[in-house]
Amino acid sequence: MKKFLIPILSIVVLSSCGTSKVATNGQNTSNSASSSLSKTDKAFQSAYQNIKLEDLKRNLYVIASDEMGGRDTGSAGQKKAGEYMINYYKSLGISFPKTLGSYYQKVPSEYMKKRGGEDLPDSENILAFIEGSEKPEEIIVVSAHYDHVGTQNGVVYNGADDDGSGTVAVMEIAKAFQSAKKAGNGPKRSILFLHVTGEEHGLFGSEYYSDNPVFPLANTVVDLNIDMIGRDDPENRGKNYVYVIGSEMLSSELKVINEAANKKTVNLELNYKYDDPKDPQRLYYRSDHYNFAKNNIPVAFYFDGIHEDYHKPTDDVEKIDYSMLQKRTQLVFATAWEIANREARIVVDKK
Repeated sequence: MKKFLIPILSIVVLSSCGTSKVATNGQNTSNSASSSLSKTDKAFQSAYQNIKLEDLKRNLYVIASDEMGGRDTGSAGQKKAGEYMINYYKSLGISFPKTLGSYYQKVPSEYMKKRGGEDLPDSENILAFIEGSEKPEEIIVVSAHYDHVGTQNGVVYNGADDDGSGTVAVMEIAKAFQSAKKAGNGPKRSILFLHVTGEEHGLFGSEYYSDNPVFPLANTVVDLNIDMIGRDDPENRGKNYVYVIGSEMLSSELKVINEAANKKTVNLELNYKYDDPKDPQRLYYRSDHYNFAKNNIPVAFYFDGIHEDYHKPTDDVEKIDYSMLQKRTQLVFATAWEIANREARIVVDKK
């Protein structure tokens, strides 16, 4: 997650952080009969079970290894991590958006330099894609940044939580959706698995995507952004929780759907502390979801909090709580599944 704040020209007023009324079936009460998140939904349950702790761990031990050199934007180590991710998607039979022509969306050095990126080299967003079966033109984005802060004074900053955890979660969610597709139960809407670069230097990769979208932003239904979900913070030590940020900023339905998905699956404590507009951390503006939200696309940002190893060389794989990483990944998948398969596109009814 980006350490320093971006100047904000206009402050968006956050909505109330009180608990929404949850429909018991995981969807808006007006559409209750058609909910796809039913406990009896075998397709969902089968895909959900494909999100495995051991797979998250195995991928994270590669992504956040010393071999990747801290994955600084445009570095050889980041490119090596990207190659690993692409080979993973190829092994699953998940391709890239046809209009892009490859898994890579180049983010030019000049683009980043003009936004304060100094002498960063060219880098790449990585995009994997599963086309929807009924509403392929409507796009669900599941995002995470795969860059970190590199090597400093000869010490590798591995970024296991920030944001190795989000990176492997997106990979695992893709695997779950692909398993459903192979079983003949692919999502009705298309899913874009978006790994962005340059987040630590200024949200550059997601800004570049929003300026140069592979799919029209008007067709983008939601961005579910994952940035640090493998640890806990001192305030919540030992709890089964996740911070959810921004889920009711633009849509009256997204928070309801997420809460219902949580209730039907992992039943985490959903903490809305950072939805408070007075919170000094201003986290709503500090990760990649913001570049979707500023374009009026509903977002939910999943986050574990600021812990003692944040942006330190001690953010290592050995300190990850893999059980919590799995549960939080399952929650994002369950929410994405419902949004992808419900009859109506979620509304955008707030500003």
